[in-house]
Amino acid sequence: MSENKETKLQRVKELVELMKANDLVELEIADGDSKILLKRPQPVGPTITQLSPVPAPVITPAVPVEQTVQAQTPAEQQDVGLAEIKSPIVGTFYSASSPDSQPYVDIGTRVSPDTVVCIVEAMKVMNEIKAETSGTIVEVLCETGEAVEYGQLLFKVKPD
Repeated sequence: MSENKETKLQRVKELVELMKANDLVELEIADGDSKILLKRPQPVGPTITQLSPVPAPVITPAVPVEQTVQAQTPAEQQDVGLAEIKSPIVGTFYSASSPDSQPYVDIGTRVSPDTVVCIVEAMKVMNEIKAETSGTIVEVLCETGEAVEYGQLLFKVKPD
């Protein structure tokens, strides 16, 4: 019942072809005391690497300081030295604790670091936002019910 080497080799070649035809990675055949295990290497697909475009460098010509100061608009010159109150979270801006209440602050209101200036609602939680600076409110930049982003400017304050 022993097969010669050539016949065994022919049988292995047939099994390899069977594996290729059926896209098999592993094949194990056991028959009594004889056992054969064939494994093919798994095909490795091409690696796709996505490169993000690199922005071109921005080259700005050197401008004398005097020209830069003159190029500012009157509003920009007026904003110099103002403190900013920014939103510490993403949410919805409310200027008062309820729709029928007075706003926490208006233009001209003096604030201290502990003064609550507004509420930002995030995920049904009302977060009181404090001024964290002393001075007078000179500009309110959001409307009640407006969505605000992290770091968005809410108020401008003229420091004491």
